[in-house]
Amino acid sequence: MPCSMTGFARQEAKFPWGSLTWEIRSVNHRFLEPHFRLPELVRELEPALREKLRKKLSRGKVEVSFNYQLGDADGAGGLSVNQALVAQLSKALDDIRPHMSNPAPVSPLELLRWPGVLADSQVDREELFKQALALFDKTVETLIEHRSREGAELKQLIEQRLDGIAQQVVQVRAKLPDILNGQRERILEKLESLKAELDQDRLEQEMVYLAQKVDVDEELDRLDTHVSEVRRALSQKGSVGRRLDFLMQELNREANTLSSKSIVSDTTQAAVELKVLIEQMREQIQNIE
Repeated sequence: MPCSMTGFARQEAKFPWGSLTWEIRSVNHRFLEPHFRLPELVRELEPALREKLRKKLSRGKVEVSFNYQLGDADGAGGLSVNQALVAQLSKALDDIRPHMSNPAPVSPLELLRWPGVLADSQVDREELFKQALALFDKTVETLIEHRSREGAELKQLIEQRLDGIAQQVVQVRAKLPDILNGQRERILEKLESLKAELDQDRLEQEMVYLAQKVDVDEELDRLDTHVSEVRRALSQKGSVGRRLDFLMQELNREANTLSSKSIVSDTTQAAVELKVLIEQMREQIQNIE
């Protein structure tokens, strides 16, 4: 069953010490391209998060955002100052101040903005990381479910177009004998109107040449084969988008050949209808993982 690359998932969890929220959005892309928007508190989790995504998803541009709110049930939280880090920053400022002319004073608020100086004092970091990772796993599973549901809908749309292609192939194949007979009769009528003497051997040679020129049995057979291969790919698990995209190119190639060999409007119209159906499938396949 194919999966779409388009999806959205949001999960929120509340704890005595605060709440966590993950949001993941994904759209189609040639490769897997994750982007993370993480607060500084959990920035160190990014490598682990990327690895989790890589194991679950194959393609798509994925945007991940995380928000947290720490505090008790009344929303009141406590802050603690990393005294050791403040001391290091102060010493670094004292070391560089003699080398600067008229240095501006450093506001305490600027020091508080430095990453790691302020920390929430009412939560254990290991507990927060543990719960954040568990909630992230749940959010990814929700995203996969969303992508799977949309993939099932895309499969139905593609199969409808495959049925249309198969029907066009059957119709063209059934019309081929009548097309050749019609061409033979038109040639005979033209020769009769010109009062030309008929050379049966030459006429048969021309008919054989014409039959070879307009013979599209091979193209029709390949269309049937490609349709079967697309159906087989749609029934497989995992990433099949690139395979399906390649098959669309092959289907379009056969439709172009059928059009170039056409000598009557019926086969020309069939080739046009095939191209429309193939293009409709190709647009849908761009969203399949």
